[in-house]
Amino acid sequence: MDVLSILIDWLPYLLSGVASTLGLVLAALALGLLLGLPMALGQVYGSRPVRWVVGVYVWFFRGLPILVLLFLFWFGIFPGLGLGDLSAFVVGAVVLGLRGAAYQSQIFRGAIQSVGEGQMIAARSLGMSRVTAIRSVILPQAMRIALPGWSNEYPNILTDSAVCYAIGVVELLTITARMVTQTHITMPIYLATAGIFIILNYGGLKALHRLEKRIAIPGFGTGAM
Repeated sequence: MDVLSILIDWLPYLLSGVASTLGLVLAALALGLLLGLPMALGQVYGSRPVRWVVGVYVWFFRGLPILVLLFLFWFGIFPGLGLGDLSAFVVGAVVLGLRGAAYQSQIFRGAIQSVGEGQMIAARSLGMSRVTAIRSVILPQAMRIALPGWSNEYPNILTDSAVCYAIGVVELLTITARMVTQTHITMPIYLATAGIFIILNYGGLKALHRLEKRIAIPGFGTGAM
């Protein structure tokens, strides 16, 4: 009962931590999408220098642990660019998004390449420009194919978001650590936090899987999940 009463007392703070965590995840997913899709197009349709630049970007952000990236941007890169006044939340969301873009670009690249070359040839034969064919023919098919893989980025970013406590982001793990420090109760509180992460994980994936089913074309690309 003592643990339950403590959890009830701390519930508003836990909910604020949940909101902060979800904010990090959604911002990172959005940034990853905005950057990852153009990078995928650059790798498939771009010139050799463009493909090289994207390849270096992907190699860099996929090759370093998320904690190292957070420290690099928080203590070095952003202050060096005169952006030292950015909040820890913004830095965390940006770093998660930049790293997510590296992974998402490869998901989109594979989806784009899985669309048959005949689709581009047929579109061009109808008088479409290359850009119009990519936008109107290739991407609508590729995005449906990419959605299951892209959905898997949600739990990856969700788990990575917990590391943002290291630069001072007040997210769910930060609130949990404060609870443990003030109450000296460890395992029940960490178990409760683990349960919250599981609920967030399951709920987010469930929503994304419903989206997959809603936009799926029967017999094409994504199947029933």
